[in-house]
Amino acid sequence: MWLLWFIGNLMSSGKKASVGIRKKDLPRFLLCGLMGVAINQMFFIKGITYTTPIHASLLMLLTPLMITVFAFWFLKEKITLIKVLGILLGISGSLLLILSKELSVHASDYLKGDLLIAINATAYTFYFIMVKPLMQDYPPLHVIRWVFTFGFIMILPFGWNEVASIEWQQLDWTHYASLFFIIFFGTFLAYYFNIYGIQHLGAGTTGSYIYTQPIFAALIAIIFLKEMLTIEKIISGVLIFTGVFLVSVKKSSFNAGLGVIEE
Repeated sequence: MWLLWFIGNLMSSGKKASVGIRKKDLPRFLLCGLMGVAINQMFFIKGITYTTPIHASLLMLLTPLMITVFAFWFLKEKITLIKVLGILLGISGSLLLILSKELSVHASDYLKGDLLIAINATAYTFYFIMVKPLMQDYPPLHVIRWVFTFGFIMILPFGWNEVASIEWQQLDWTHYASLFFIIFFGTFLAYYFNIYGIQHLGAGTTGSYIYTQPIFAALIAIIFLKEMLTIEKIISGVLIFTGVFLVSVKKSSFNAGLGVIEE
């Protein structure tokens, strides 16, 4: 996490624009750091150690479903009977996935791992909604810099002991290459592109692109990790995908971008 913070600050250091934030925006930046980085990253990384990549990627589809719920609750967005049905189908698929039992060398405790991933998805939903107003006043790299800065400070007390216990001398170049790929491409650029997408497309449309994640995760897990595509996973995936599709439906027509929040 401190490497992500360093990359964000390094890439922002050459900008001539002000590097500060307004006092009134400080609470929102703190909440974005808490929800979008601290809780999101810690619960996801811990959750993935207990469950499988396919389970985790399918449960991440809770994000667009939760965006619809929170938009209705906090932003007073209209919600239709079709969207309610979609939310129920998505939750049903998630529960089926969480409660399903299977054997896998990559999972030690499905229930614990899946619940942690569900919390991760909920926190990321809050982040998606809270970060949108910041995009009207700050450039994307400026936002990501401060979000990671506050997230780094929050994670530091929890991650310091684990980092200190790593035996770095036993790692070879493949480990460092994998670490760099995860940090730079899988996390930093993912956050940056999400911020950029929220600024130009909106939270709903940007969140909808998470639909592709389970497809790639399933293919990679099956090819490289030899995971099995069970009937429970297929049924859960169909329910969740159907639920996400239904919450993307407008009253009179389909949203051209399949966004969860009609903007």
